Amino acid sequence: MIRVLLVDDHEMFRHGVAALLATTDDIEVVGEAADGSELLRIAGNLHPDVVCMDVSMPRLDGIEATRQLLERQPDVKVIGVSALIDRSYVRDLLSAGAVGYIAKASAGEEVRRAIRTVTQGKTYLCPNVLEVVTDTVRNPPDPAAGSIVQLSARERQVLILVAKGCKSNEIAAHLNIAPATVDVHRRNIMRKLDLHNVADLTRYALRVGLVSG
Repeated sequence: MIRVLLVDDHEMFRHGVAALLATTDDIEVVGEAADGSELLRIAGNLHPDVVCMDVSMPRLDGIEATRQLLERQPDVKVIGVSALIDRSYVRDLLSAGAVGYIAKASAGEEVRRAIRTVTQGKTYLCPNVLEVVTDTVRNPPDPAAGSIVQLSARERQVLILVAKGCKSNEIAAHLNIAPATVDVHRRNIMRKLDLHNVADLTRYALRVGLVSG
């Protein structure tokens, strides 16, 4: 039996995936967590074989949670299950140690397939994510992308959403943070990247491949 722990700040999504997996004979959902901090609190007692990890979560995002989890439990297989399939998130989660990444839009049978694949010691990327990875290899981001490392995971999330035209209140709702916090992140991003307005941020995100034109 494959022991699975679901980590996502959207309770209905977690319950939906749990219900789907409950119909299988070889997979058991042993727990759920609403963010990375809760995951780290409970994973040691639950001993999951696989963690299905959202990337964008409050308090502790999936990238840092993956890194910290694998430092404690290196045998766990982490699969990213996220609405965010921008190349930076895919790259960062895989670099943190994840062995799979699937888009929420394609979740369903794909979740079962991914879980079974990674427990066989293989990597699993859904077609949408594989396309992003392939495009990154064929069209490497501008060298200026190196400056993106100055940004925290949350700042990269805000930058992507700003570049996609989202307003502060929309970003706040998406990331489950206050609009004032969004404005603070945006000012910090501009300072770190030496950019001065939303148009500059959008051009930068396009240039380094955080969003597509």
